[in-house]
Amino acid sequence: MSGRRGGVKVDVNAIIGKARAAQKVWEEKPYRERAACLRRAVRALASDLDEVIEVIHADNGKLPMDALTAEVLPAFLAAGYYIRRGKRFLKARRVRGGNLLMFNKKSSLVHKPWGVVGIISPWNYPFSIPFSEVVMALLAGNAVLLKTASLTPRVGAFLEKIFTAAELPPGIFNYVEMAGKNAGPEFIGTVERPGVDKLFFTGSSAVGRELMALASRRLLPLVLELGGADAAIVCADADLDRAASGVVWAGFSNAGQSCGGVQRVIVHSSVYGKFLEKLCSRTEKLRIGTDLGPMASVKQKKTARGQVEECLSGGAVISAISPGAYFTDEKTPDVPALVLTNVKPDMPVMKDEVFAPVVAVVSADSDDEALAIANSSPYGLTGSVWSKNRRRARSLAARVNAGAVMINDHLMSHGLAETPWGGFGASGIGRTHGENGFMEMLKPLVVVDDTLPGVKRDLFWQPYSDRVFAGMKAITEFASGGIGRKIRAMPRLPGIFFRYWTKE
Repeated sequence: MSGRRGGVKVDVNAIIGKARAAQKVWEEKPYRERAACLRRAVRALASDLDEVIEVIHADNGKLPMDALTAEVLPAFLAAGYYIRRGKRFLKARRVRGGNLLMFNKKSSLVHKPWGVVGIISPWNYPFSIPFSEVVMALLAGNAVLLKTASLTPRVGAFLEKIFTAAELPPGIFNYVEMAGKNAGPEFIGTVERPGVDKLFFTGSSAVGRELMALASRRLLPLVLELGGADAAIVCADADLDRAASGVVWAGFSNAGQSCGGVQRVIVHSSVYGKFLEKLCSRTEKLRIGTDLGPMASVKQKKTARGQVEECLSGGAVISAISPGAYFTDEKTPDVPALVLTNVKPDMPVMKDEVFAPVVAVVSADSDDEALAIANSSPYGLTGSVWSKNRRRARSLAARVNAGAVMINDHLMSHGLAETPWGGFGASGIGRTHGENGFMEMLKPLVVVDDTLPGVKRDLFWQPYSDRVFAGMKAITEFASGGIGRKIRAMPRLPGIFFRYWTKE
């Protein structure tokens, strides 16, 4: 197994072996020492603030404003949150007893790091996603093997620089460069030669399925944060100006290349015309290079063009387009923002993930119809409800089939370090961010302690007898029956209870 680091070919299997050995020492270090290393990484990032913005901008074209607000700021917020809360997340927890019959069994939950955590990160948010995952993994006591997207090598090198500044022990943080098609097999390994102990992948649903198949061979646990075709439900009582502005930001920021961005807008028919007018007006004012960045690559642009043209050939209409040449210039990754109407359920913009600044707007005559449209997608990453009635909005949000639903906002929950991030269906499994995401970096271990003094045996241990069977049946009847059955079983309980202290 091989990859590259700093342009030099390396043996990934050997790196994992060294990381596994180093991790055993790292795990035993007090939390304050691990946290101190991560604080050094944060300070290094703060001192290179302008550089990281420029590196992100240069690597994938993200506007400096988007790089700052959607990548760098969330990274600082996440690091601060996990450093502050990590010790509490790792603390052993008492498990409350479930019944009186097992009163002598006291349980506690402790957490152990997986060992070597593998992280394969995407090109659309090349800095913030791997940064927060590495921070969580290290604080939890794991070693890390990181591969960033091939499209963003400079961001990967910058991440390596930041974590090198953390002065981590050798082997704890490892960055490798390799083609995406090789990363899964090399990180996962085989039954005979295992790779990482847990894998975190952010990317397309298609690649996620391939990784899951590979991982199944050795029952490797993994977290998959995959695609989305997210819906925004605009209610009849919504603030249409806020809703239109919010859809523009969530649909077109990062050139629409956000798995949790708005793609489908479902508007109540009574305000459909007014909303569409406001949305189109705002879209047509967007300026490429100022408000709208380029796509990450010409290849990605061609993919999106094919999806849009399939919609248009089926009868969809471009109701608004921002200034700029449609998709015809294939020499640059610049793409204008598009608002599509007259779309049908079987069009790509309604059923697939379109990673481009394209939103489709449809109408619905009721909340139930809007929910049915929103939940018709195989994806379930995020969604939003726009309404002035917060009680109504919360009720609707709870019925959206998505991992994160926002009210009168969209997309921004990824920047809230305390909230779990992940979806349903084709959008993946597991969670990153928040306490849930931190716990994905740990494996739970329950410790059950028998606290009854002088006990020689449990009630159900050998040797068996008719008397033991009758006593255990009385316990079962007491546990499963109603009041009458409990009362009838009680006289038979003391006999079996005293078996705790008998030797034979």
